[in-house]
Amino acid sequence: MASTTRLLGISGSLRNKSYNTAALRVAMSLAPEGVVFDAFDLGSIPLYNDDVRIEGYPPSVARLREMIAAADGVLIVTPEYNYSVAGVLKNAIDWASRPPEQPFDGKPIAIMSASTGMLGGARAQYHLRQIFVYLNSIVLNRPEVMIAAANKRFDDDGKLNDEPTREIIGKLVAALTAAARQRKAG
Repeated sequence: MASTTRLLGISGSLRNKSYNTAALRVAMSLAPEGVVFDAFDLGSIPLYNDDVRIEGYPPSVARLREMIAAADGVLIVTPEYNYSVAGVLKNAIDWASRPPEQPFDGKPIAIMSASTGMLGGARAQYHLRQIFVYLNSIVLNRPEVMIAAANKRFDDDGKLNDEPTREIIGKLVAALTAAARQRKAG
């Protein structure tokens, strides 16, 4: 019997009706058989302060680090703010990546974004790729999922109403699952 593959999803948005969080829910619903797909809400992560870290990780940060370490792969879904990564997401990555045993090291990472703009969060994705190169993660190159005009692809309740978008999200989840299983197999 094949072992369970664990994926972790993180939305870089705290907004209740976030298109990125809605896209993460779609991704989680498309997980193949044998995949446990958890999510972590960044709302409880405090602002990074190394003086605090030296005294010990806050409980929410310790939990995030544990969940990243336990995951075979991580899906990051981010909005784009001011041509870059959302502050709450960057803050969480900064907390999670501190020593000891930085949990992103060698971990397969998939990136997805949704935006009401025409580029679908592309610039935020490229900044995330730079961050994860430094953290020695294995960032998936394809498929690139940049959901442009998200306000036309999701309804007011966050339900995705665009089949081509659903298909590309499914391909990304399948690629992350394959990368996670390959790394796990050694």
